[in-house]
Amino acid sequence: MTERSQAARLSGSGRRIGRTWIFPAAVLGVYGMLYLMSPHKTGLALKACARVGLSLAVPLAFVVVVLFLLNLVVRPSHVSRLLGERAGAKAIALSVVAGILSVGPIYAWYPLLKDLKEHGAADGPMAVFLYNRAVKPFLLPVMIGYFGWPYVVVLTSLMILGSMVLGQGMQVLARKH
Repeated sequence: MTERSQAARLSGSGRRIGRTWIFPAAVLGVYGMLYLMSPHKTGLALKACARVGLSLAVPLAFVVVVLFLLNLVVRPSHVSRLLGERAGAKAIALSVVAGILSVGPIYAWYPLLKDLKEHGAADGPMAVFLYNRAVKPFLLPVMIGYFGWPYVVVLTSLMILGSMVLGQGMQVLARKH
């Protein structure tokens, strides 16, 4: 490799790293200017930002650990067997249960779903999972208290059935594209 091509390669990666830091640097600059104008309010805003960051750290760390463990244990053949297009009712049932039992903010699950998709998971089971995140077992007693057993049983059943219909629709749309 010539000296010129090596320098060009290094300057290209330096430019890429520089672009990565534009937004954080701009945010830091805005906070700096705001601090000069109103130190107290800026301090409160930074504390609120830190609280949000800390509240996101736990779910995101959990997802990173789950992804790490999945990559150690689960092979693409396992994913395609359990959640692939040919898995059928087993994939749907697994997605329903996983969606209902999943906790935390939805955006924390996106990296995991992307990883499953890359390992062969079909679109239908992933849609079923996302839809069933709306069914929250820990809120069922509160719902029963407000609305009664019949309403909660019918609503929850319809949500689960609706997720299955949505999952089938996603499978059909995914095949067309």
